[in-house]
Amino acid sequence: MSGMSGMSGTAPANGSAPMLAVHDLTVAYGAVTALAGVGLSVPVGAITAVLGANGAGKSSLLRTINGLVRPRTGTVSLAGEDITRVAVEDVVRRALAHVPEGRGVIAELSVEENLRLGGLWRRDTAALGEVYELFGALRERRGQPASTLSGGERQMLVLGRALMARPRLLLLDEPSLGLAPKIAAQIVALLRDLRERTGLTVLLVEQNARSALSVADRGVVLALGRVVAAETPDVLAGDDQLRHAYLGF
Repeated sequence: MSGMSGMSGTAPANGSAPMLAVHDLTVAYGAVTALAGVGLSVPVGAITAVLGANGAGKSSLLRTINGLVRPRTGTVSLAGEDITRVAVEDVVRRALAHVPEGRGVIAELSVEENLRLGGLWRRDTAALGEVYELFGALRERRGQPASTLSGGERQMLVLGRALMARPRLLLLDEPSLGLAPKIAAQIVALLRDLRERTGLTVLLVEQNARSALSVADRGVVLALGRVVAAETPDVLAGDDQLRHAYLGF
């Protein structure tokens, strides 16, 4: 499809640098430790899934990466640049996009108005057409209020809004949460297609481990704020003890 390669941001100047590197990250809320010495690496153009039960620290990890939460120890690097103490708005300007849990759209605004909000600071006139090319359902509903969309369409809208900023790295928090299994599978398939067509780098947080592993290049399993495994999807899915203890299938 024409123009799709422009949807993602540029790769790091140093081709060997991962898009994201997290080292020895410790995060606490008062006396409660959410992350304890977490480390992971996300290669350029890869989908890395972060898996684990509720309370494992998955959302805290994303919120720390994008600057909403400050760690007690450790570093976060984006394309070789330390962004650990960078303000949230400056993290966004470095082409990192975060799609939080919950499919948050501005219900009163139209689909297109929601999308344009995502590209305000970039003012990229080509991005809207590229998003419509990726998400044909949004093009058909461009003038409708976002409140009229189905759950799956809302998830497309928040993904499209994030892509309007042409991110190098997309953080996705539980994109299939609350969706019917068929729609959740469509969202995962769409994510795979998006990566293949744009080369976008994705860090995907999912409680549905089977779904996430079907699209990921690598999986990282968190339990009580610690990394207990980091392997390829086939290795994780083939470890019966690990699956039963942490992945729920």
